[in-house]
Amino acid sequence: MGSSSAAMLQFHEDVDEYEAGGGLVVRPPLSLLQDLKVTVRHTCLVFPSQETEKKSIFLSNIDQVLNFNVQTVHFFTAHKDFPSDVIVAEKLKESLAKILVPYDFLAGRLKSNPNSGGRLEIECNAAGAGFVVASSEYTLDEIGDLVYPNPAFAQLVCITMDVNNHHRENDACIKHAAHHQYDHPLCILQVTTFKCGGFAVGMLTNHVTFDGLSFRLFLDNMAALAGNKPLAMIPYNDREILAARSPPRVTFPHPELNELKMSTQLGQDDDHLSSTVFESTQEEIDFEIFRLSAVDLAKLKEKAKPTSSSEGGPHTISSRRVTSFNVVTALIWRCKALSSCDHQCGGDDGMDRESRILYAVDIRPRLTPPLPASYTGNAVLTAYASARCRELEQGPFSRTVEMVYEGAARMTDEYARSVIDWGELHKGFPQGDVLVSSWWKLGFAEVEYPWGKPRYSCPVVYHRKDIILLFPDEPLLGDRNNASGCGGGNGGVNILVALPLKEMQKFRTLFLKFLLGD
Repeated sequence: MGSSSAAMLQFHEDVDEYEAGGGLVVRPPLSLLQDLKVTVRHTCLVFPSQETEKKSIFLSNIDQVLNFNVQTVHFFTAHKDFPSDVIVAEKLKESLAKILVPYDFLAGRLKSNPNSGGRLEIECNAAGAGFVVASSEYTLDEIGDLVYPNPAFAQLVCITMDVNNHHRENDACIKHAAHHQYDHPLCILQVTTFKCGGFAVGMLTNHVTFDGLSFRLFLDNMAALAGNKPLAMIPYNDREILAARSPPRVTFPHPELNELKMSTQLGQDDDHLSSTVFESTQEEIDFEIFRLSAVDLAKLKEKAKPTSSSEGGPHTISSRRVTSFNVVTALIWRCKALSSCDHQCGGDDGMDRESRILYAVDIRPRLTPPLPASYTGNAVLTAYASARCRELEQGPFSRTVEMVYEGAARMTDEYARSVIDWGELHKGFPQGDVLVSSWWKLGFAEVEYPWGKPRYSCPVVYHRKDIILLFPDEPLLGDRNNASGCGGGNGGVNILVALPLKEMQKFRTLFLKFLLGD
């Protein structure tokens, strides 16, 4: 047997041994529930508990392109002092009414302002947020692995408020069907009880209202009000702090942005977004979850340390740049770029292709002066790193990690203002080979409610080509109320990848070989 064949055999043996010991690639559950048998018991609109000011809220250029819904589900185990079908639902409903006072825009509706070129605004008109009470015929344990992105979790989130199908309180306040774009609630909360007494809180919010960090603060404040405590932090709702300069000044090139040549209004819906950010494909999409433990992350960080000669010559990198996010993103970038190259064609065109990875950066601390930590709007921009595929394959991994770091470091106050001003002059979306969307360290499962922390919190996942999601592991049983860090009980991360089948096979081989190789 040749040395290359022996090495490949050893590689497959290492993979089999690794997966037998806990698994790097998460296999689908043997029986994945496709119907959670959810029955809606009650639906209503909830209004602010106090009168709020009628006004229109300016939306920044960052907010403008995010007019689509985000769905999250927060699972809780049974608590003897909080029967979910009575006390929890009532407490959440009461808390929602209270929180709609400081978060008055959540009870409002989107509108298009014809006097400003059709810009979206939020009309704070106290039209109400949605509230739904439902039940499932299953126990929480019967639902299975909560980390595995089951499409059936969408049944735990109400996505529309149709007045014709559900009874509502205060029907007189509803003048027409809520499924119209500008009539739909910006926030809907659904409490679903399981047979065991556990329950799930599913939340739908329009992305114009929050980014991940401000949504975490919203959850902290909701939990505080549910426990009859003051708000954890007063929200800062003035979004004009991120208005474009007058006149706009684009002071940097922005290869990460793609101007759209179209006449329709931006941000119409999620399908519109997906068809413009990345190239659509007619190929069948496969998806896999790669689960990295704290040990795997430590191994990646070790590979990112300075090298002398083994990876193409001397190269140094500061240890503070070798973060868990940076090494995971660098590995994803390398595997995605090389899986897109066809090594079987006999040519080098694929390896000379430039690959660009995109990832979100919080600009709150990067602006001068910094944004308030309690800023409620979207305050993340798309950072990028670019390199030729050959460089990613042959160069030291430490250099790939450093390029990821440099992409985030590029996001200074002036660069961020340049992006915002670009959005004033042009309409468009980020463009790149792959976007890494991280839910990993937002800490939704660390929010302390009166009935305890969530067993797990996750987005409702819809698989999209070239969008890779990072999300935490489920905390270990003994760590749910004592977890440190946001990565779950083992400090690990799950990586959800959706790619065409052939590309996925290459990605998987590259990913495992790099992680398990010497």
